[in-house]
Amino acid sequence: MRALKFFTFLNYFVMGSGCFAYGQRAKGILLFMAQIFYIIFMLTFGVHYLMLFRTLGRTEQYTVWNEAIQIYQVMRGDNSMLILIFGVITIIVSIIFVVVYVLNIRLENKAARLFAEGKKPPSFKEDLHTLWHDKYHLVLLTLPTMGLILFTVIPLIFMILMAFTNFDRMHQPPGRLFTWVGFDNFAEIFYANPRLSRTFFSVLGWTLTWAVIATVSNYIGGMALALLINKKGIRFKSMWRSFFVVTIAVPQFVSLLVMRQFLNDGGTLNVMLMNWGLISEPIRFLGTHARVTVLLVNLWVGIPFTMLITTGILMNIPEDLYESARIDGAGPVTMFRKITLPYMLFVTTPYLITQFMGNINNFNVIFLTTGGDPRTLDLYQAGRTDLLITWLYSLTVNQQDFRLAATIGILIFMVLAVFSLVSFNLLASAKREEDFS
Repeated sequence: MRALKFFTFLNYFVMGSGCFAYGQRAKGILLFMAQIFYIIFMLTFGVHYLMLFRTLGRTEQYTVWNEAIQIYQVMRGDNSMLILIFGVITIIVSIIFVVVYVLNIRLENKAARLFAEGKKPPSFKEDLHTLWHDKYHLVLLTLPTMGLILFTVIPLIFMILMAFTNFDRMHQPPGRLFTWVGFDNFAEIFYANPRLSRTFFSVLGWTLTWAVIATVSNYIGGMALALLINKKGIRFKSMWRSFFVVTIAVPQFVSLLVMRQFLNDGGTLNVMLMNWGLISEPIRFLGTHARVTVLLVNLWVGIPFTMLITTGILMNIPEDLYESARIDGAGPVTMFRKITLPYMLFVTTPYLITQFMGNINNFNVIFLTTGGDPRTLDLYQAGRTDLLITWLYSLTVNQQDFRLAATIGILIFMVLAVFSLVSFNLLASAKREEDFS
């Protein structure tokens, strides 16, 4: 008993010793190796980056004159980006180690409880058998979870932390270090920098306006087209649907680039109108009228999707509802208002919400059609048709202003997260799933 108590006490400092004491040698070896790995990782890698994480580097890259070979040599300094990345990785590895450490204590306590009850603690082979047969979902989810942490969680944390630094064109590692600035970037966007603040709220207003109009217009247009094609008396319904499905078969970026060439100042449409004598100078579809143009182009690429979705729903509306309405003397308008539209909204509201959020981040239509143009000096690195997502792209790729881009990314996420959580929880279709079934 004294030996068991000793190993129980030792288990808090040497992982796996408790499992060894109760005959679970394979578990003990794995836990001990995990501890050794963590210690080696921290001593050779983690501690160094954790110490630099507070300042994101101390020594900048510099040059010295080498008298022997008569040239300037570049002396390497710290790299703030690597420090930030490896610091995040070290913190995540440390969190995982804490979880494993707690698991080590729990395994020892479970083994001690079984031993006190006169039972033999399960062997490693028995645990594998239980895991494979009774907890197979954990086996299947392990690899996707690791991929999620590696390719989603770590980049996301890195992006969030970048919003609290001064990482921009003037602070590019390894030549120049960047450091923590707290909430200064958020203050600049909201009030501290008037031009930047004006740009943000202007782009945000257009982004929300664009999302609402693009979503509603596509929905109404697609539903109207589906109703027209499905109307009794219309012949060759499959042919008409096929015509519109062809626009989906063509890759969207191809359609958008063609539309850009078709609508620019020297494009096909302006040339034809001028040749016919209808206009004397080109209409600036991608300039003065750019916002209206992108909304119309979005109808071209978006209505066929809505038409297909609403067509399937229209075909599933019970015909008995329409027959009862006709017997009661209801006309087409009344049936649409009382039967078709409520049914459509009930089923497609989640789709509408998803489309609205997708249109907030609708990068392709804006970037490939207008590129954010027309540009204006009133806004900071943004054009009249820029959405938040295209403005973020411009700040990142063209200006290397990663701090502002990361800050805008966080704000976009907050807007979408709040809207999606609130709207989905308020859906009638989520509260009354049995209706219209």
